[in-house]
Amino acid sequence: MSEVTEPVVGGPEPSAAASGPDGGTGGGTDIAVEGVGFGYPGRPVLRGVDLRITAGELVALVGLNGCGKSTLLRLAAGLLRPTAGRVLLGGDDPARLSRRATARRVALLHQSAPAVPGMTVRQLVRQGRYAVRGPLGMLREGDDAVCRRAMADVGVADWADRPVDSLSGGERQRVRLAMALAQDTRVLLLDEPTTYLDLRHQLEVLRTVVRLRAERGLTVVMVLHDLGHAARFAERLVALRGGRVAADGPPAEVVTPGLLAGVLGVAGRVGRDPEGGWPVCYPDHPIPLEDGNHFH
Repeated sequence: MSEVTEPVVGGPEPSAAASGPDGGTGGGTDIAVEGVGFGYPGRPVLRGVDLRITAGELVALVGLNGCGKSTLLRLAAGLLRPTAGRVLLGGDDPARLSRRATARRVALLHQSAPAVPGMTVRQLVRQGRYAVRGPLGMLREGDDAVCRRAMADVGVADWADRPVDSLSGGERQRVRLAMALAQDTRVLLLDEPTTYLDLRHQLEVLRTVVRLRAERGLTVVMVLHDLGHAARFAERLVALRGGRVAADGPPAEVVTPGLLAGVLGVAGRVGRDPEGGWPVCYPDHPIPLEDGNHFH
């Protein structure tokens, strides 16, 4: 298996002021969530969420299933419209932009994607260029420089002609990450990028995200189920409970026994990694939440 050669230690890297995806300098794009509500008939999902993510931040969203994490990403990507409030991406409402215009600003890596039988790694990564190249441009053979860079950045260039369905789960996730990078945006939204991966590949994907965020000056928001990974790799945690922001801040301040109990429904202890200093959780057992919901 091809390896990402540049070492990345645990913990967030500082924002880079290196060349951005558009060839300029500086960081990513602000995301402003202002009084946002969203739901379905009889089932509210988000209730009055206020959140500002500044350019270049690496933020992890945590919380129980159904608390609104993935919905918040889809709103930021312009795939959904809020029923109350607004979401702004670099000052613009993504839901009011065309799909191609939004895709030039923000890339969303979904939790799962349907298999594409017979498609090679190169062909899948090229799909990320649709917003820029359009349908006619996509008919041309060959990779552009952005696709080549995306494949090289996640260490999959040597697999370019391999069928995607021949790869392992961890390898496919890196290819999907390359496809998202090929959109060449300043904002990268990742919905549970480590789901179904073993521990080695979870760490590999997260370390790659941290490195790419620093190298490209990206704004990264990722949904993570593993609070330990979120505390180690993100510089900021936003915890959702019942469609509202329950906690927001640096992991060292946010990750507490109170967060485990009140947001995740788990009794447990929190320590510190002796080398990196990030919070380490020791969950003991599930407990009822105050509003009657239970850990699931």
